[in-house]
Amino acid sequence: MNRSSSFFQFFIELFILFRIQVSIVRHQLIWILGMATMFPVVTLLFLEFILGGTSSEQLARLIIGNMIFSILLMGMNILGQDISYQKFGGYFTYYSSLPIRKVNFIMSLLFYGILTSLPSFIIIFLLGQKIYGIELHFEWLLIPVALIAIFSVVGIGVLIGFLSPNPQFTSVISQFSLMFITFMTPVMIDIDQLPAILKWISYILPTTYVANALQDMLTVGWTEGTRNSVFILIIFSYASYFFISKKIHWRVQ
Repeated sequence: MNRSSSFFQFFIELFILFRIQVSIVRHQLIWILGMATMFPVVTLLFLEFILGGTSSEQLARLIIGNMIFSILLMGMNILGQDISYQKFGGYFTYYSSLPIRKVNFIMSLLFYGILTSLPSFIIIFLLGQKIYGIELHFEWLLIPVALIAIFSVVGIGVLIGFLSPNPQFTSVISQFSLMFITFMTPVMIDIDQLPAILKWISYILPTTYVANALQDMLTVGWTEGTRNSVFILIIFSYASYFFISKKIHWRVQ
């Protein structure tokens, strides 16, 4: 009976925290949509102006790259800065004083990151095809793959927010990471076009496997390579959750 009650309480807590995050996103929805789509859409249009008659394969890579860019912008850059400001503003001290589990609090932060990243991901997916005049492959397996991809990037954003010594450092490191990962790793371009040192760096970043998984899913569908990339992304997601849980000092268990 106690075990059943504890199990029920766990999901009640999680449901309440998720509702709080949904309310926050609903309140900020216009700002989130504007911020999340402005830079990726501008990048899409700019690349259309300068590239013109590029092959459909390269155009698909650019659309997918901008979809990942939108995830990085909201799920890593903005989320990391937001968490850092909340951390140093004492918000999390309040949450740690409540009779809630640390795992539920962490899951609610990751859920918030997914909610803020998903709209821009969908908008770029639809708008990119319209701008470039190509049709990307779609199958229902894309939905869980996309969620796992977003989750792996959001974990990095949460980790940056908690590890940073102050909000100013968070702003600098998150913006540098955004630019480096977007343009110096295989997000917008193929990994074979990178210098050797950047290739090796790319292998330790989850965005490389996000790009591989989405490239496969949106061009040919589920493949063995997609399965391998998703498996690696699950490992990245678990690792980020593990480090986040170690970083948060929970006063009430």
